[in-house]
Amino acid sequence: MPRLREVVSLALIAAVVLGGASVASHYHEQRLAQRMAAAQPGDIVMFSTTECPYCAKARVWLDEHQVNFTECNLSVSEACRQAFERLGGRGVPTFVVQGQVRSGFDPAWIAGALGR
Repeated sequence: MPRLREVVSLALIAAVVLGGASVASHYHEQRLAQRMAAAQPGDIVMFSTTECPYCAKARVWLDEHQVNFTECNLSVSEACRQAFERLGGRGVPTFVVQGQVRSGFDPAWIAGALGR
């Protein structure tokens, strides 16, 4: 019986820790989204392709958090492809935030770049 009590106690502690981490992560994500929601048209440009699963995840996150961004899809626009090549883009998604360029989706970087 003491063994069962130890297991239950450890499970309860683990649940509290994981729950707290989940709440903290959600709060952090919401704060980033609030900072990004202040973006003006043209502040955030995402270079993407139709086939890119990372682009799809970034698009969903930005849409869910109502972040104003412009998408430039290399799969459907030659002008986007040329602009991407001029940037020296290596992969998608690539973000241009107020003139700063970064490959990969990183909400914290985008929020920080908006504040610079």
